[in-house]
Amino acid sequence: MAKKEILICAGTACLSAGAEEIKDRFEEEIKELNLTEDYEIKTVISNTGCIGPCSLGPIAIIKDDSTFYGHLKTENVERIVREHLLEGKIVEDLLTEEDGEKIEDFKEIRFMKKQKRIALRNTGIIDPNKIEEYIERDGYQALKSVLNNLTPLEVIEEIKNSGLRGRGGAGFPTGIKWSFAHQAEGEQKYIICNADEGDPGAFMDRSILEGDPHSIIEAMIIAGYAIGAEQGYVYVRAEYPLAVKNLKIAIRAAENNGYLGSNIYGSDFSFNLEVRVGAGAFVCGEETALIASIEGKRGQPSTKPPYPANSGLWGKPTVINNVETLANIVPIINQGSDWFSSIGTEKSKGTKVFAVAGDVKNTGLVEVPMGTTLREIIFDIAGGIAEDKGFKAAQIGGPSGGTIPKKYLDLQIDYESVKKVGAIVGSGGLVIMDEDNSMVDVARFFLEFTEDESCGKCTPCRVGTKRMLDILEKILEGRGRSQDLDKLEKLGNTIKETSLCGLGQTAPNPVLSTLKYFREEYETLIKQAEEVN
Repeated sequence: MAKKEILICAGTACLSAGAEEIKDRFEEEIKELNLTEDYEIKTVISNTGCIGPCSLGPIAIIKDDSTFYGHLKTENVERIVREHLLEGKIVEDLLTEEDGEKIEDFKEIRFMKKQKRIALRNTGIIDPNKIEEYIERDGYQALKSVLNNLTPLEVIEEIKNSGLRGRGGAGFPTGIKWSFAHQAEGEQKYIICNADEGDPGAFMDRSILEGDPHSIIEAMIIAGYAIGAEQGYVYVRAEYPLAVKNLKIAIRAAENNGYLGSNIYGSDFSFNLEVRVGAGAFVCGEETALIASIEGKRGQPSTKPPYPANSGLWGKPTVINNVETLANIVPIINQGSDWFSSIGTEKSKGTKVFAVAGDVKNTGLVEVPMGTTLREIIFDIAGGIAEDKGFKAAQIGGPSGGTIPKKYLDLQIDYESVKKVGAIVGSGGLVIMDEDNSMVDVARFFLEFTEDESCGKCTPCRVGTKRMLDILEKILEGRGRSQDLDKLEKLGNTIKETSLCGLGQTAPNPVLSTLKYFREEYETLIKQAEEVN
């Protein structure tokens, strides 16, 4: 009996576009034609995680030949079932068209061809709720290899040699962070996965948890072994219900199969994992605020040192890695640190996942080697600017990041290069803006977000962001004065230098970077106001 498997993208973006109705229609058609058991073709429908090209959703892939159908409507389903599954004929008029050609294989569409998927290796390919599909793709083999063949220090050394740096924003070397916690004194230690992804337009961590939760579980167990922790927590925001659901299903499956719990793989190492759901405060993406929230306290940052690696959760040594960082651990163990370090640039190794949103033709999740240029991401992968308008700027790194103008289109995207132009890679938010955008308004949008999300603990952030926002609104409302620009710069630099945590220290970035590259827009608004008044 031939088996056909239909993958339905069940990531949040496709679900919002009607993927559930598409799946229901497939099930109705397959049942009507009796393709589940009694026919010579057995058809299985599986949910999968985010495939990547969100602007093409809802999406279905016929797994055995990788045929890709996007922009699906319920009325398309009958033809796909009857013509493709039954008769073996690809429904060409439903295929995605690029440059006048119909694309059959989803790996060959423009959005996918230049990507290199490591962190996203399983999303869009496996059913996240079936542990056997993860195991079929060498799942939990890295864990077995580590427990059978490597000491904790050897694991840490492998991660160090890979050059992996934290993908949550700061880019701190992961292996060094693990070594600090390994060396810290204490019988009780903790591993925390930071899944409190709060940047506007960012959905990298969400998609990995929704589509490949076992990769995070396996990585956390390995990290626990490396530093001597037997307890882990995944801190995820309540706004991610599908991620929470799939993660809990995966944890139960891992427990039932002996990958979590006592004496894993017959070793003397044990590890348990729990999910902690946060209320969705942006500040809880900061390590010490996240720890406070898990402890049941108000999510506010605390001064450092001590750092979590020495005194973290409940005062015990704690390693906190974000989702994407952890998603790289298993491939590094399986394929070696030399393989990983051969990808990317001299100081920024591996790949980076970006959530590409805004004024581009194709939005979605993009994973590319570090050092890929902004131009390649926008034009070669995302298809260029929507409606063929001109590119104006990219906001990278979310509200904590900065604006990259057109003159830096050929900038290599890595930690060092992006920092030189006054921005940060951050967790990977990448909002593209066309020529019609007001950069003053863009700065106001991001500052409004961070001002609202400030926990209020320190005065520079609590008061300073409010004052900066007041000035921006004054300028946009036609009441600006020339001295306002000096005030914005002085306030912004003071907030950066004196705020307690990363939220306040980076909150002025969108304003300062737009002032640097688009000052004439501010000046034009002020000049118009002064002429009227």
